[in-house]
Amino acid sequence: MSSNDLDALLRVTSSTYRGDTPPDIAFGTYDGAVGRLVLAVTGKGVAACSFEAENDVFELVSRHVGSFIGPDARRLDPVRRELDAYFSGRLRAFTLPVDLALATSFARTVLQKTMAVPYGTTTTLEEIGQSIGRPRALRAIGNALSSNPVCVIVPCHRVVREDGALGDYAGGSVAKQHLLNVEQRAAAAPGR
Repeated sequence: MSSNDLDALLRVTSSTYRGDTPPDIAFGTYDGAVGRLVLAVTGKGVAACSFEAENDVFELVSRHVGSFIGPDARRLDPVRRELDAYFSGRLRAFTLPVDLALATSFARTVLQKTMAVPYGTTTTLEEIGQSIGRPRALRAIGNALSSNPVCVIVPCHRVVREDGALGDYAGGSVAKQHLLNVEQRAAAAPGR
């Protein structure tokens, strides 16, 4: 699906609203300090905050979550505001609910553990493995983190290699380092 096809599909989807009925899934983008993030918000929460291409996220959401997808500023703008606050170092914990519908059961377990990693700190694959009772499932844990559908908000960037090296990240190593730097600077700032 090309970008033009996606735009046309979103226009058709949004034109099918009945009165003020919003789509089941709000879909849009956020351009920030680490590049473009593709957003999808369901009635349960943020289902996607992804570095993947818009078309890919749209297809994934429509296949696994629902097909009534369109722009809805009422649900997307709060996500954008929290991302702005996070990137400026003013927000340490996202308050928006998260919908992990796009993650497997195992990935949900891993991602929920990453949500418990404190702001401004890091953990390792090994520590996550120990905490979920799967100390030898490092490859599976790595795969769960790399397929995180809600990047930044679900802080998989806080997981580093045991030797302290960054490790892989869906947005790339520059984005991962930027996210860690934002948190470390904000955590070290006086009065915070």
